Formats: sequence, C-alpha cells, structure tokens
Amino acid sequence: MSCTNSPEAVKKLLENMQSDLRALSLECKKKFPPVKEAAESGIIKVKTIAARNTEILAALKENSSEVVQPFLMGCGTKEPKITQLCLAAIQRLMSHEVVSETAAGNIINMLWQLMENSLEELKLLQTVLVLLTTNTVVHDEALSKAIVLCFRLHFTKDNITNNTAAATVRQVVTVVFERMVAEDDRHRDIEPPVPIQGNSNRRSVSSLRPCAKDAYMLFQDLCQLVNADAPYWLVGMTEMTRTFGLELLESVLNDFPQVFLQHQEFSFLLKERVCPLVIKLFSPNIKFRQGSSTSSSPAPVEKPYFPICMRLLRVVSVLIKQFYSLLVTECEIFLSLLVKFLDADKPQWLRAVAVESIHRLCVQPQLLRSFCQSYDMKQHSTKVFRDIVNALGSFIQSLFLVPPTGNPATANQAGNNNAGGPASAPANSGVVGVGGGVTLLPAFEYRGAWIPILTVTVQGSAKATYLEMLDKVEPPTIPEGYAMSVAFHCLLDLVRGITTMIEGELGEVEAEGPSVTEGASSQSSERRDEQAASDPMDQETAVSRAVWEEMVSACWCGLLAALSLLLDASTDEAATENILKAELTMAALCGRLGLVTSRDAFITAICKGSLPPHYALTVLNATTAATLSNKSYSIQGQSVMMISPSSESHQQVVAVGQPLAVQPQGTVMLTSKNIQCMRTLLNLAHCHGAVLGTSWQLVLATLQHLVWILGLKPSSGGALKPGRAVEGPSTVLTTAVMTDLPVISNILSRLFESSQYLDDVSLHHLINALCSLSLEAMDMAYGNNKEPSLFAVAKLLETGLVNMHRIEILWRPLTGHLLEVCQHPNSRMREWGAEALTALIRAGLTFSHEPPLSQNQRLQLLLLNPLKEMSNINHPDIRLKQLECVLQILQSQGDSLGPGWPLVLGVMGAIRNDQGESLIRTAFQCLQLVVTDFLPTMPCSCLQIVVDVAGSFGLHNQELNISLTSIGLLWNISDYFFQRGETIEKELNKEEAAQQKQAEEKGVSLNRPFHPAPPFDCLWLCLYAKLGELCVDPRPAVRKSAGQTLFSTIGAHGTLLQHSTWHTVIWKVLFHLLDRVRESSTTADKEKIESGGGNILIHHSRDTAEKQWAETWVLTLAGVARIFNTRRYLLQPLGDFSRAWDVLLDHIQSAALSKNNEVSLAALKSFQEILQIVSPVRDSEKPETPAVSVPVPVLLGNLPGPGLSRPFVRTDSIGEKLGRCSSETPVVTDELEDLKLWWAAWNTWHRTGSESTEPPSTVDELTFIPSQPFLTALIQIFPALYQHIKAGFSMADLQKLGVILHSAVSVPISSDASPFILPSYTEAVLTSLQEAVLTALDVLQKAICVGPENMQIMYPAIFDQLLAFVEFSCKPPQYGQLETKHIANAKYNQAEWVALNYVPFAERSLEVVVDLYQKTACHKAVVNEKVLQNIIKTLRVPLSLKYSCPSESTWKLAVASLLKVLSIGLPVARQHASSGKFDSMWPELASTLEDFLFTKSIPPDNLSIQEFQRNESIDVEVVQLISAEILPYANLIPKAFVGQMMTMLNKGSIHSQPCSFTEAEIDIRLREEFSKMCFETLLQFSFSNKVTTPQEGYISRMALSVLLKRSQDVLHRYIEDERLSGKCPLPRQQVTEIIFVLKAVSTLIDSLKKTQPENVDGNTWAQVIALYPTLVECITCSSSEVCSALKEALAPFKDFMQPPASRVQNGES
Repeated sequence: MSCTNSPEAVKKLLENMQSDLRALSLECKKKFPPVKEAAESGIIKVKTIAARNTEILAALKENSSEVVQPFLMGCGTKEPKITQLCLAAIQRLMSHEVVSETAAGNIINMLWQLMENSLEELKLLQTVLVLLTTNTVVHDEALSKAIVLCFRLHFTKDNITNNTAAATVRQVVTVVFERMVAEDDRHRDIEPPVPIQGNSNRRSVSSLRPCAKDAYMLFQDLCQLVNADAPYWLVGMTEMTRTFGLELLESVLNDFPQVFLQHQEFSFLLKERVCPLVIKLFSPNIKFRQGSSTSSSPAPVEKPYFPICMRLLRVVSVLIKQFYSLLVTECEIFLSLLVKFLDADKPQWLRAVAVESIHRLCVQPQLLRSFCQSYDMKQHSTKVFRDIVNALGSFIQSLFLVPPTGNPATANQAGNNNAGGPASAPANSGVVGVGGGVTLLPAFEYRGAWIPILTVTVQGSAKATYLEMLDKVEPPTIPEGYAMSVAFHCLLDLVRGITTMIEGELGEVEAEGPSVTEGASSQSSERRDEQAASDPMDQETAVSRAVWEEMVSACWCGLLAALSLLLDASTDEAATENILKAELTMAALCGRLGLVTSRDAFITAICKGSLPPHYALTVLNATTAATLSNKSYSIQGQSVMMISPSSESHQQVVAVGQPLAVQPQGTVMLTSKNIQCMRTLLNLAHCHGAVLGTSWQLVLATLQHLVWILGLKPSSGGALKPGRAVEGPSTVLTTAVMTDLPVISNILSRLFESSQYLDDVSLHHLINALCSLSLEAMDMAYGNNKEPSLFAVAKLLETGLVNMHRIEILWRPLTGHLLEVCQHPNSRMREWGAEALTALIRAGLTFSHEPPLSQNQRLQLLLLNPLKEMSNINHPDIRLKQLECVLQILQSQGDSLGPGWPLVLGVMGAIRNDQGESLIRTAFQCLQLVVTDFLPTMPCSCLQIVVDVAGSFGLHNQELNISLTSIGLLWNISDYFFQRGETIEKELNKEEAAQQKQAEEKGVSLNRPFHPAPPFDCLWLCLYAKLGELCVDPRPAVRKSAGQTLFSTIGAHGTLLQHSTWHTVIWKVLFHLLDRVRESSTTADKEKIESGGGNILIHHSRDTAEKQWAETWVLTLAGVARIFNTRRYLLQPLGDFSRAWDVLLDHIQSAALSKNNEVSLAALKSFQEILQIVSPVRDSEKPETPAVSVPVPVLLGNLPGPGLSRPFVRTDSIGEKLGRCSSETPVVTDELEDLKLWWAAWNTWHRTGSESTEPPSTVDELTFIPSQPFLTALIQIFPALYQHIKAGFSMADLQKLGVILHSAVSVPISSDASPFILPSYTEAVLTSLQEAVLTALDVLQKAICVGPENMQIMYPAIFDQLLAFVEFSCKPPQYGQLETKHIANAKYNQAEWVALNYVPFAERSLEVVVDLYQKTACHKAVVNEKVLQNIIKTLRVPLSLKYSCPSESTWKLAVASLLKVLSIGLPVARQHASSGKFDSMWPELASTLEDFLFTKSIPPDNLSIQEFQRNESIDVEVVQLISAEILPYANLIPKAFVGQMMTMLNKGSIHSQPCSFTEAEIDIRLREEFSKMCFETLLQFSFSNKVTTPQEGYISRMALSVLLKRSQDVLHRYIEDERLSGKCPLPRQQVTEIIFVLKAVSTLIDSLKKTQPENVDGNTWAQVIALYPTLVECITCSSSEVCSALKEALAPFKDFMQPPASRVQNGES
C-alpha cells in the first residue's frame, strides 16, 4: 500500500484523475453536455481538494461521491467508449482506496444497470473484483448485489463471460470469507474465541460481526441454491446450477475450515444444512443398481449423474477431512455411502470416483485413527474403518472375479483395448514393442483376467483423476486397470500411513516411558485398567495402545486378503515389491503390538509367496487354516478366504529345484517373484526379528525350503553357500538367480548375525524355532541316506556364534538340540551337528567373555559340558569330530582350561576299544599333547585322571604302537611327578584338606582309592596300579614295556613314597601283579602261533602264548626281586617283612618249578639276587655290603608323617642315609629274624632242588627235564645260602643236599642243547653244573675244616658223595627210566636225551677225594666210617676194568689216586691195626690189586710199544708199593692178606702168555720188567732173613718150586713141538713163551745168587740144576730169538760147575 501513499503516487493520481476528467469532457462535449459539465466541475473539485488538504487521499475519500459522480454519469450514457473510460477511471480510484461506502453503493447500482443492459460484461466483472478486493467498504445488500451481479453474468450466453464470471464468483466468495478471517484476527486480541459445542442449536446471526455476517449469509444462500430453494440474501438470482453451487461449497469448506470450527453459527450451518443436503443429493446413486430392471420399483429411479455425484464426493472428502470432529454421525453415513459405492453393481465411473475419494482418506492416517476411535471402538456402532478396508479388498476381488460390465472397453480383448480416456493411452496393448525386444506391461493377472497397472499417483498423495473432471458432464470412460490401480494405491497408502503413525507414536511412548514390549501388549485389559488408574501417563498410553490394536485388528484381515490376491496376481516387480513391503510393515507392526494372529497371517502370506504354488509346507498350511478359521471375516457377505495362489501365473521361472520332502516328487520351480518374496522375508526377519516371536517358525521353515530348492549348502561357520544338489535331478538356476545367490546367502547370514541385537526373549523364540525346524529335518532324514536339510543346524551355529556375549542364556537349548542331531543315523546330518557343536564350543572358549572364563568357572564348565556329552554317542565320525575339537581346544586354550580339565580328559578317556583305530589315534594325539605340554598347567587333582586315561590307552588293543607309547607317557608322567613332587604334594594336601572338610560337613567318609595313604602317594599308587594292569595285557610287547616301566619307575622314584606306603606297593601292587602273572602263565595256551600278524616272523622261543607269558613272568619276578634287594632297608622295618619274604620265596619256587626253562632259570637268578649273591643293578643305591650277612642299618628313628617333611633326595646310598640321621644310632635288624629269613630261603631252595631234579616216574615225549643252566644256577645258589645258615646246618640237611647234588648231576641234556653245553666228546672238560656241584662240596668241606669239632662227623658223608661221583666214570648214573644215548649216536634235532660225559667229573671228584683224604685221613670220623675202605672199593671198579674203562685216563688216575691214598692211609691203618677198624679193608685191597694187576680186559689193538711200556711201569709202581708199604710190615698186617700178596707176586713173576698174541707182539706184550720186579720182590721177601715164622719161609719156597716146575713144563713142550714141526716154524706165541721162560730162569738164577745163601732152600737149588738138561735139549731150536735167550739162560750155570762134595754138603745143610 505504501506505493499508493507516497507523494509521487498521489501527485500522479491527481494528474490521472484530471486527465480522465478532461478526456470525459471531450468525449461528451457533443452528445452529452451534462456529463461534460460534471466532468469539468469535477476537475475544479479535485484541484480544490488538492490545494486545501494535506491528507489529500482522505479528503478525496470523503468527497468520493462527488468525485465519482461524473464517471457514473459517463457510464449511464451506455456509449461503449465512454463507458470503458469511466470504468477505468473508477477502477483507478478504487485501487487507491479513495471510494467511500456511499460511492461504492452508487458504483454497484451503476454496474447492475450496465449488467442488465449486457454492456461491457468483462469490464464489469473486473470492476466488481477490484472494488471488493481493494477494500472492505462494500457490505450487506451492496455486497450481495455485487455477488448476484457476478452470478448473473455467469449465466450469460457468452462462454468467455461465463467462465470469467465463474472465476470472479469464486474469487468474490473467497474474498468474503477472507474478510471474515481478517476480522476474526483483529478481534482475537480483544476477545478470545469460544470453543464450539457440537450440539449447539443457536441460529441467531445478530451476534456476528459485519464481515462474518456477510459470510454467513452468503454460505447459507449457497446451500439454499444447491438445494434448489430461494436465497435469503442473494436477492435477484435468476438461475443457478447445482454443480457450480457444490463447487463453491467445496471451495469454502476446503479453504476456510477454521470459520466453521470457530463459530457456532457456521458449524450449525454445516450440520443442519450441508450434511442433509449432501445426503439428499446422494440418494439416486444409492438406489441405483446397474443392470436391475426399472419395473421392479414403482417410481422410475433417477440415474446417478456424474457431475453432481463427483462433486458431492469432493464435498464429502472435505467434510470428512476438515470437520470430522463436528460431524461424527454424519461422517459415519458418508463413509458408509462411500463403501457402498464400491459395490460391483454400481457404474464403473461411480466406483472409480468412490475409490478416488477413499484414496483421499487413506492418505490421512490421523483421520483413519479418528474413525477407528469413533466408530470401530464404540459399541453398537458401524465398524466403519473395518468396512472401508474390507470394501477395498472386496472391490479388488470383484475386479478380478466379475468382468466389468459398464465399460465398453471390455468388449474387446484386453490385448487390443482402444477405448479412449485420459489414462488409457498405454493400455491399448498388453505388450509394447521396444526396439525389437518384448517387455511385458506392468499388470495384474489372475485366472485369465488381465488388468494393467497404471501410474495413478505419487506414493502418499491422493491425486485424483476423475474427481478433478469438473468440466465433464457425461461419465467418462474409465480405462481398464484404473480402478484397480487406485484401489491398489489406497491399500499401500493405508498401510504406510497407519504403520508410520503408530510406529511413530509407539516410538515416542517407548522413548518416554518403560519399554512396551510384546509382554505388556498382550496383558489382559483388566490389568491395563489397574495400571491406567495408577498413572496418568500410563493411562494415556493404554488408551493409545487400545486404539492401535483396534486399528490393526480392524484392518488386517481385509488388507491381507487383498494384498495376498494382488501379490499372487502381480506380474510387475515394482508392484510386487510394494505389496510385499506393505505385508512386511503390517507384520512388523502386528508384531510390535503383540497381535500374534495377525502377525502370523501376514508372515504366512509372505512365506507362501516365497514358495512355489501348491508347495506342501505343513507349517504354513496349518497356521493359515488355524488363523483364519478361528474368526470368519466377511466383507459385505463375501467371505474373505485366502484365495489360493493360481499356478498358471505368467512369471519368469528362475530356478528349478527339488522340494524338501521325504519323497520328493519331481521338481519345483521358483519364479523371480518367489525370490522377491524371499528377499522380503529375509528383510522382515532381519529388521523385525525382535517382534517375530513364535512366527520365527514360519519364517525359518520357509527359508529352509527355499534354501533347499536353490541348493544352498552350509559351509564353515554356518553360512550358506551355493552348492550342488547331491542327488536327484540337479538344481537348475538361471544366471539371474545365480548372481542373486551370493546376495541371498549374505543376507541370510546377516539375518542371523543381527540376532545379537535381539532381546533375550526374542532370541529364545528364534532358537526354539530353529530347533523345531531341525527336528523336522531330522524326522525327514530318518530311514534314508538322502541329503538332509542342514539349514537349521547351520543357522543354530551362526546364531550361537554371534551371541557369544550372552551364550549362557541359549547354551543349554542350543547344545542340547545339537547333541540330538549328533545322534542321527544320517551321516551328513550328524556330521553337521557335530561340526556346529564343536565350532560353538571352540568359539565359546576363545571368546573374550566378561568376566573372563578364568574367573567364571561355571560358564567354562557349561561350555565344555556338551563336549563330554558327545562321549555318549557311538557314531565314530562324531567322536572323531569331538576329539579333533579337543585337540584344537588344547592347542588354543590348553593353558587356561583349569577346572575344565576333568571334562576334557574324560572325553579322551571315553574312547572305547571297539571304536576303531583312527578314533583311538586322534584321542591319543590329544593325550600326548596333554602330557608333553599341559601337565604343569592343570590342577593337580586332574593328574590322576591323566594317569587313568593314559593307562586306558595302554589297554586298547587296536594299535600296538599306541599302547606302547602310552606306557612311555606314563613314564613321562612319573618323571613329572618326581620333578614337581613338592608342588604337587602341597597342592594335593590342600585339596585333600578341603575335601575332608566337605565330607565331614556332609557326614560322609572321603572315598578315594588307596585311601589311608597321603594323596601324593595315592597318585603314585594309581600310576603303579595302572602299569600293573598293563603288565598282564594279552599282548607280550605291552606287558614287557609296562613291566620295565613299572619297575624302573618304582626303582627311580620309589624313594618319594612315605614309608608306610611301601606296604601297599608290596602287597597291592607287586604281589598282586605276581599272582596274576603266575596264573596267566600257568594257564597260557601252548598252541604254536604261526606269525605275529603281517609278515612278522616269530622266534621259536616266543612262538606260543605260554612262551610269551614266560617272558613276562621272568620280567616281573626279576623286578620284584630287585626291589626287595635294593629297598630291603625300607621294607624290613615294615612289620610283615617275613610274611612278604615268604610270599616272594613262594613265587620264586613256583617259577623255578615251572616247566619252562626260561622262567625257572630266571626264578633262580631272582633267588640269587634277593640273597644278594649277584650285585644288584644299581650299584650307587646298593648298600656296600659283602654277600655275607652284615646287617644293613635301617633308620627307624623318626619316620616322617604324611606332612611335607619328607626329604626329596634321589640317591639312597647308605652313607647318605646315615649322614641324614647321624644324631641317631642306627638300629640293627634283629639277627634272629634274619636267620629265620635265611632258613626260609634254604627250605625254598631245598624244595625247589628236590622237586626239580626228581626223575620223572613215567617217560614220554613231553617229559620235562630241567636244563643244565637251571641246575647250575640252582647249585650255585647253595654256597652263598650256606654262608647264612652254616651255624645250624645239620647232618640231615647235608643228606638233603647230597640227594639234590646227586640228582642234579644225573640229569641228561636234550640232544639239541648238547652242542652248546658239551664240548667235543674227546675234550675232558667239566660242565658248569659239575663244577658248581664240586664247589658246593668244597665250600662245605672248607666250612667243616674251620668249623667246630662236632661238624667233622660230616666228612664221611662228603666222601660218600664224592665217591658216588667217582663211580660215574665207569657207570654213568641213570635218570629215572629215561633212556639216554651216547652223544655220538644222538641226532642233533631230535628230542633225545644225551648222557653227559661224566669221566672228567668223576676224575675231578677223585682228585678231590684224594686231596680231602690227605687232609682228613687221621680224623676220627674218617677212621670210624671206613672211608679208606670205601675209597678202595670205589677205585676197584675202574682198576678192574682197566682197558675197558670209558676213558683210559680213568684207570691211570685211579691207580695214581690209589697209590696216593694208600701211601697216606696204610700207615693210619697199621696204626689202628689193633682196633680192628680196618680189618675189612684188607681183603678189599687185595682183590683190588689182584683185579688191576691181572686184568681181564685186553689192551686195545692200537696200543703203541711206548704206551705199553708206560702202562707196564705203572704196574711196576704198584708192585713197588707192595714191596715198600705192605710186605715190610707183615707183622701188622693180617696173614691171609700177606699170603694173597705173595701169590700175586708169584703169579706176576711168570707171565703166561695170552693166546691171542701175534708173533711180532710177543716180545712187547710179555711184561718183562713187571715179571722181573715180581720175581725180585718175591725172591727178596722169600729169602729174606727176616722170616719170622716157618710158615713164611714155606710160602716163599713153595712159590719158587711152583715157578721152576712150570718152567720145566714149558721147555719140555717146546722141545716136543719143535721136533714135530720139522721145517715149519712154531707159532709166534709159543716162541714168545719159551723166550719168556728162558728169561725167567736167568732172572731166577740171578736172584738166587744175590740172595743170602742161607735163605735159599737146598731143594730149590736142586730144582734149578734139574732144568739144565732140558735147556741143553733146546739148543737145536731153529729160532734165533730162542737161541739168544737160551744163551742168557745157560750162562749163569757156570757157577754150578763145582766139585760135587761141596754141593752135597750144601744140599744137606
């Protein structure tokens, strides 16, 4: 306005006015003088005003009537040119607001006249408009007149005028109301507006202000006019159209709602006038039924009129939108009408505009909310909101089911629809060619109905097409698909609006107050009311929530029916996307509000859309049925059932796969729409997982089937990757879907990753759903080995992995289920179950929990527990997975397992023997890792479990190497115990104390193995016991290894044990083991084992089980014995040492007597060891004592209790032990007890010896005969043993010993062992056994020698024993009935027995006898017991055999020994002559000498001359002995014996030849020296002067005469034979004999000469001389040898050549 006030503008205005007036005066000069005058006076008037007033405009306004007058007069001329000029001038004045009310009235009247004359109509309209818009001076009648004027111009014949007038009317109406609004604004400050009561019936207008009154009158008249009644205020109206009136009403209502809302008068108008009017005008539309016959109703039905109907709907839209709160009841009616207009029997255009109107409502969620509150939530009220939604659904269904009749377009096929209409242009053909390619138009297609989708509006705004067709009079043609498209958008906008609104409000509530979760939403209404009463805030929320729930429950059913149908029919990706989005948002909203049924129904719809048509998925079908059958919803009589998807949809197939069913029939196809639905489903689960609750079941089941059809398979971590279908027709995927798959797989994974943001309850829903899915998959996979669906398992894994931070809340259901999966018979299924379970456990252990696992032991055990549970599953593949998991856990978490160790170790230990090699191997790998790396990190209480587990692997018989290695592990473990002894002990004691306390509190006793022993010792004992079990394993290698380890361990680390624990070690470990081994060995199988499996050859010494057990027995016994030996100082003070000793001896005895050479020999070695004959293996640990019993000092001072005072020292040398307790005097073991032990040992030795050497009673193939080494060892034990018992060793004991020695020596050797024991037969060597026997006797005799007197009575017994051995030289001993062969005849490899060569032994024994006798000849016992006689008697045998002896050396030794013995014994015998103790000896001696000197055995043929001469010299020695030792003492010797001696010498002096001598040998064989010696001795003693008795002289004389007589005979016979033989030489032996006789004669004569003459009998001489003639006769012999002998014989006779006298003299004397 400022521009019109400025001085320049005013000046310009004045100038313009003056020029206008001048122009007017000019124009009117001729025709209209009055006008000219008025104009000129007007100029003066203007000038005057300008000159006089400062406020020029105000002055002008005051005088405006006068100023305007000339122009009005100008208009009155009706001259067009003048009129135009005047109107322009008037407008200029108006625009400067210098027109007063009166002037305005005048102007209007003038305009009315012009109008009536139809002049300058457009200018008129312009003038009115300027008048009314520039100022507010026009009121009441003037205003109404101006308005009527415009209306009248609207109804002229001129089109332009009509339109301009219409526009002007609209503007004028607007101006009237704008004035009122401005007026209200001005008065607002003065008096605030009073709120209107909706039911006010105040009609008075008087209270209204001027502008308001005008507006009121105008609006009231508009209603009158539309209703075809006369106006009250707009006087002068001639005609009016309803359409225009309705448009004006609509614009006022739409543009100035506040007028009606703030003024009761106006709101009253709305209620009383507008609404009834609308309802009345609607009536033809309501009554009309398309296609119904008119005759049925009495009055003709008025047809609906499109322009009116459409405008009415616009008015209704405005009324509802703006004044709903005032017009609740009326709106209910309007809305019901709208719903009715959608009926299928209404005209197409009507339905279209109705849908458009409804669309306008649908984009106003707050309005919809109000409907819901006002109608649906009130009792006894129409459910308007529900009806609207259902009507839309019904409408959409009807479009598909009923062909639209009112539309001519449908007469043509959908494909070539040429109907006109604004939106139908693209619908002319279903297919549009684009550059040669073919693209489908977006459309809905259902059961043959094809409805294109048109772009009708922008999302969220209701831009109507037909409601805007204000210029159309005839109903337009609705293009096909238009109504559907609008209805479709209605649904989408409805969903979008409601959900956005409710979610927004929900969000605010949740932000402000406590979170409203599903739980709260499903509370009962009573509870809600209680809450509401307590808190206004809650009350508000409760009310809001009730509204939200009602809104959703009112609309969901209809929405779902419509959307499902559209989804099925949609062929357009964008449309599908929108539908899915709507379903998704609804599902999410229902979920948030806790409306389970509706939520599930929407989700089911999406799920069904994702799967191929008619896909059998029980979850969905069951749910849907349940959901929809509970309440049957109906839309105006039509039941809303889910329309089952039509299978013939023309969708692009993108994938072909197999259905997931027990018996898949054929293949199923997935279309791109299915994939789209799937993505929506994923989206739903991803974004709204928290509200899905139980519907997870549906969602996941569907996803599982889709994943299956698409052939996605789980990969590590549970993510699904495209994989090939395993069987059946392989999945076919188009490239389109192939590129989608990674995306889908990714979304799937993200979906489960996002589960970490779900709250605990939702997470549980998810887990439960996955578990039940998985159970179904498991049921399906039963009984067949087809590929199972692993979706659920994989996703359980994924969910677990991302929810590690709160794993506790889902761990039990999760792992519980996976454990079930692990037991499934289908291998693929279980494999994945195990994979998932182990991955979860590993992840759980590596996850950095808060607090960390090390401080949350409960959680750690919880995590490890399923690993333990897996041990109850027998499938090896599962166990392998379990063990691999353990291995990985050890490698990554081994250091921090802590209290989890027992579980982990339990898993390794749970592997059973029958579970296959690879399992055992893997488990064992774990154990090895534990033992090598983790012993120090685990709690000490687990060490015992480690021992048990390691032991159990030793007992597995699948793989020998594992068993052996496990024994090695036990050794390593024992080393660890040793090195960390103190720490382990401290920790165990602490733990023990705690457990003890607990046990006492509970009142139970503490139960653990080896209880009374302290815990650390128990650990050792468990280790020993385990090794003990392994020592009796069926496999020899294991037994051997375990045995060595057990004894090494006890040996190396036994010193750590408490002293009292040794008792347990001895009785419970060692003796228990010995018993078991003995039992197994004695019952072992003797069958030969062919080979050790594979190509391993078995040595013959191990080829039966018995032999293999023998080795074990040996090892065990040796080990126990060694412990007894090295640890005796520990064991002896234990109290029952002697009992233990007896048990040990018993074991040694039974082993020694076992029929196995190896065992028996080893038993003796052990025996030797415990007697400390052999120095024990560990010299460092052995008390440095000789084998004689020096008592070992044993410390009994302060035996440490079970505390920690025990010294951990490795060495055990006595020196150190003494040093350690130097303050205390060593206590010496009781000697008596010691003696008792040794006598026990002697008894054992005796029993063993007598039983083992006793000859078998019967002889057969299998007779067991002890081996030489065994016997040797047995005998070798005696000397040492004897050292300890010699004090009490009695004669009886000696006899026992003798029996054993004798039997032992008699035992033969088996032929196959002989080459090793016997040297070649010719060598005279003793076997070690024989040496041992002699050594034993030697020890004895030495002991007797230095022993007390009373021991010497044992000498004879020893002699007896030795002499018995001497006899073996000629007569080997018999061993029972056993036949023995001479070694030369034995066959090496046959089971024959070979007699030993006893000669060397007998000879050595003989030497011993001689030696002994030399020492003991004078002992009383030796004299009394006739030892000498026995020696002679024994020697008689070899001596009499002489050359027949088995060995030549025997008789030579015998002779030598005899000579030696006699040289010592004869003086003794002479000494005791008087006592008669030797009487019986003499005849024995005589016979012996006789048998030897005149043996019946023939010398061997190959005897050389030198040999013979040597032998002869031996004979000579014997004769010399007789001459030296016997004959000189004849007076002390029995007469008979001396006589025998003389006879013998006599016999020897002439050797009668044996007849077998050959000629050549005679000279050698005749023992000349011997004969000579005999003669000489004979003669010496015959003629000795010492003849004491006549008898002796007689004997010698007698002997001589016999000798001479025999010589005479021989010579005579020789001469006789010689004569007879003639030239023939005589036999050699006869010649020899004669030569011998001749030599004897010469010898005799020589002897006689040497003898004292008085000793020779005269008769003897006579006999000698009597030989002479006979000798002379022999001279004729032919043999030169005889001749030379004869010379020698004759030569001595010269001494007889003497005078006879003397001879006679001699003869007489």
